[in-house]
Amino acid sequence: MRVLLIEDEADIADALALFLRAQGHAVDRAPDLETARAALDVAAFDAILLDLALPDGSGLTLLGEERRKGNRAPVIIATARDQITERIAGLDAGADDYVVKPYDLAEIEARLRAHGRRATGDPATESHVGALRVDRAGARLFRDNAEIRLTSREWALLDALLSARGRVLSKQVLQDRLYAFDDAIEGNAVEVYVSRLRGKLGADAIQTRRGLGYLIP
Repeated sequence: MRVLLIEDEADIADALALFLRAQGHAVDRAPDLETARAALDVAAFDAILLDLALPDGSGLTLLGEERRKGNRAPVIIATARDQITERIAGLDAGADDYVVKPYDLAEIEARLRAHGRRATGDPATESHVGALRVDRAGARLFRDNAEIRLTSREWALLDALLSARGRVLSKQVLQDRLYAFDDAIEGNAVEVYVSRLRGKLGADAIQTRRGLGYLIP
């Protein structure tokens, strides 16, 4: 998933971004509303993690702006504000979830995956690709109950294709799902990961539509 992390506390942002990247997510960070708005103007995000108390205003202001623009990306508010009235205000403003600090990093990541599945219209935690079983909740792949190990980027690519199963995703869309703004990207990166994933899933698992992109049928 491509995640926008809007958090001004550097130690929290560092820890969360490091953890999410290790799970295969592309993470862009914004310490304030201005930076967040600039990121949202130029990129589409699969999910947003939003603090409320930011240096230049309230995260609820940004949330309201994005919902009025039609941005339907799942938004998880992650904040130290724990009053029931504040939780209600956040959810009523358009947030999909509300988590109070200090939070568990693994729980945040699990919530991201759950909201991501629902956003694509497929809340199921298990899928099948031919004879392979995909545990989307645990980010694991099995053949006859034997696990096939995937790197974090290979998993991110598989999850992106499964989220749009039956539809072609262009190279640019897949690249945007795999990489954040500051990541170094080689020109053939998507092709390389598609090739590696085919080697583990089977040559026919991922189909190419020449000039258009890739899909899992």
